[in-house]
This record gives sequence, C-alpha cells and structure tokens, in this order.
Amino acid sequence: MNMCEYQKLARKTAIYPDLGNNFIYPVLGLCGETGEIAEKIKKIIRDKKGVVSGEDKVQIEKELGDVLWYISNVASELGMSLETIAQNNVKKLQDRQNRNMLRGSGDNR
Repeated sequence: MNMCEYQKLARKTAIYPDLGNNFIYPVLGLCGETGEIAEKIKKIIRDKKGVVSGEDKVQIEKELGDVLWYISNVASELGMSLETIAQNNVKKLQDRQNRNMLRGSGDNR
C-alpha cells in the first residue's frame, strides 16, 4: 500500500463533526494519540528498565497506526497529500544531510 491509498482508505473511516471542514478535530486526536505512545514508553522505562517486549511493540504499533490515521486526516482536511508530505520531508532531510545540518535546532537549517 502506498501513502495515497492509505489516505483514501483512512478517509473512508473518518467520522467526526463537520467532516471536510474541521482540521481541529484530527489535530486534537493526533495530540492524544502521540501522548498515548509517550505514556507507553514512559512505563517501559519506569517498569521494565527500558526493555521493549514483543507485546510492547504490538501495542506501540497500534498507537502509531492511530497517529498515522490522524496525520492522514489532518492532511485531508487541509487538502494535502500524504505522498507529497512524505516526499518533501525526505527531500528536506536529504538536503540537511548533504549540508551536514541534520543535528541542531530550527526549522530552516
């Protein structure tokens, strides 16, 4: 499956208020899901000394899927393509790598 296919399929499962004119809802969902991943990692560090089990990976993968769903729907709400977003991100990172600027901070490095 490519990013475009995923985005179309994910969009078919979107049910929330003012669908098609509401980027706020999926942005808030994205924040919640990323928080769930952080919480799982925190507990792995606290309770398991940072050792990630197979079951932990299964649970984290599910949460990452939820993050991807919300990212996809934010993009759809804003008329953006996940495929284009992914391509542009890789280009940006390759450019930073070529200029030895992967480390550091700031959006425009």
